[in-house]
Amino acid sequence: MDSPFPGSAPLHVVHAPGYDCPLPEGHPFPMAKFTALRQQLETAGGACFHAPQPATTRQLETSHAAGYLQALSTGTLDAKAQRRAGFLCTPALFARCALETGGTCRTVELALAHGLACNAAGGTHHAHFDFASGYCLLNDLAVAVHHARELGVRRVLILDCDVHQGDGTARLLADDRDAFTVSMHCAQNFPSRKADSDCDIGLPRGTGDAAYLQALHAHVPHLLDRLQPELVLYDAGVDVHRDDRLGHFMLSDAGLYRRDAAVIEMVRARDIPLACVIGGGYDRDIAALAARHALLFAAARDALAGRPEPCFAAAQPAGDAA
Repeated sequence: MDSPFPGSAPLHVVHAPGYDCPLPEGHPFPMAKFTALRQQLETAGGACFHAPQPATTRQLETSHAAGYLQALSTGTLDAKAQRRAGFLCTPALFARCALETGGTCRTVELALAHGLACNAAGGTHHAHFDFASGYCLLNDLAVAVHHARELGVRRVLILDCDVHQGDGTARLLADDRDAFTVSMHCAQNFPSRKADSDCDIGLPRGTGDAAYLQALHAHVPHLLDRLQPELVLYDAGVDVHRDDRLGHFMLSDAGLYRRDAAVIEMVRARDIPLACVIGGGYDRDIAALAARHALLFAAARDALAGRPEPCFAAAQPAGDAA
């Protein structure tokens, strides 16, 4: 697909129809958002889509126990473990998550080749070595770090801006001295027992655009300059939005866009390859949720085209400037 912006490069986006896996009616996880996001991105234009391959067993075993993967792939995970996961863990769901993880690995490849790429899924940061948690079965971020190493990348920074702390990623990479985990999240939110990231930025409930962006600018440039990573993995969760039912933050659409645009600018200004994933978002309005996720891709397209950020004219509530 050609870019609609003359002289600009296309945005490389990874997506597959298999990102959407049927769930029981009424399930709280908004699985349909992946298809809706693809549709919105196609309408917006400016993207070059790439189909991923599922992560291999060898790739998954860089971050997960072999017995756990066997139970997931055969649908034999015990009932208690499935409740913790939030899913009925079927072989079909495992295949979907392996595809998503392969998508993040493919996004890393594209970011290294082109400087910037986005997976239209990913960010499953609550998955641990031998158990699932919080709708996360496989930790695509940790697996992607190991994949990057096979491509010759040593120092990786994971910038996790999902509203929930990236506890699984932090624990999986705790002993990796060349993988630096940064989690900017709501301090009073899931998980109740936090892990120790290399840098935790816990913000209070009710945080709005101004305070959030201030914290972002106070920490991220310093971290990039001090650590000098060779790759940044960015989890752009939209559950920080004021209308997300699991978030407890007060960011607006404009705040989401400006967050993503700021991260992209900070990383690109330092000539560091940037691989983005969409992270969490839990609105029951699938179209509205997909539109929030699409703001990451809009910010990336605008950065590639050298366009200034758009003017968000909608009035913001008083709490949004907290």
